[in-house]
Amino acid sequence: MTDRYATLADRFGVALKRDEPLARYTVARLGGPADALLAANSTTDLTEAVTLACQAGIPWIILGGGTNVLISDAGYRGLVIVNQTKGVRFENGGRVVAESGASLSTLARRCMNQGLAGLEWAVNVPGTVGGAVVNNAGAHGGEMADSVRWIEVFTVHDRPHIELWSAGQMRYEYRNSVLKGQSGCQVVLAVTLALEPGHDPEALNARASAFVAHRKRTQPPGATLGSIFKNPPGDYAGRLIEAAGLKGTALGGVEISSVHANFIVNKGEGTARDYRALIEQAREVVREKLGVELEPEIEFVGTWD
Repeated sequence: MTDRYATLADRFGVALKRDEPLARYTVARLGGPADALLAANSTTDLTEAVTLACQAGIPWIILGGGTNVLISDAGYRGLVIVNQTKGVRFENGGRVVAESGASLSTLARRCMNQGLAGLEWAVNVPGTVGGAVVNNAGAHGGEMADSVRWIEVFTVHDRPHIELWSAGQMRYEYRNSVLKGQSGCQVVLAVTLALEPGHDPEALNARASAFVAHRKRTQPPGATLGSIFKNPPGDYAGRLIEAAGLKGTALGGVEISSVHANFIVNKGEGTARDYRALIEQAREVVREKLGVELEPEIEFVGTWD
């Protein structure tokens, strides 16, 4: 650890952890150490950490729930900021303002209990609000783009400042936005959602329960990052991987799920290297056998061979 972390250490003290293993912060339980890691419990902590890192020339990334991200076994040479900002505010007319570190599934349940419709699909989708906003997370026919109206974005271009973006500025597409892949540039601080008020909470929860039951039937439990590939137009990545004969294929300590072929499960002894190699194997075999190029939905972080 070089002295370029000194200012961060002065500001955050023992909260700034050195050489911190990242596996415990990801759903797949994979990833080597970060040079430094900080849990940000407020938007002030979040923006100050980003600002100080930029001033010191330290690379940085934001980690939310640890889904949809595969961190290399070599770890990350920079600052990892774990976003734990969790504030939620309910406003009139179905408007909900949520900080980016809030749990998406918990937010969905709170909204349903308030009679607000529109997030039932998210009731068992892992991850944080910020990650969902950036990745345009979705399930069961719904997605974040349906509800997002305004996004509070902290940017470090030229000078650190906060901007208020409209949903249109996000340029939402299927599992994508203009902010995806922009680690080290901008941070989502909060989002304003427009939901539909006046619904029966019991009816909303019943609908959500059906989604939960479907997910349990069709998706594997355990240490998995979620869907590995985006669904290509008019088809499903899981169907293609299964059609290519890869369902249940194992490599090292990870395997393509026998429940749903678009999921890769760490059985307990896996490495990030194994996980990525199996991803590349699935892409190659599907390309060769079926002529379809699968696009990863997850992001790769750290140094890779």
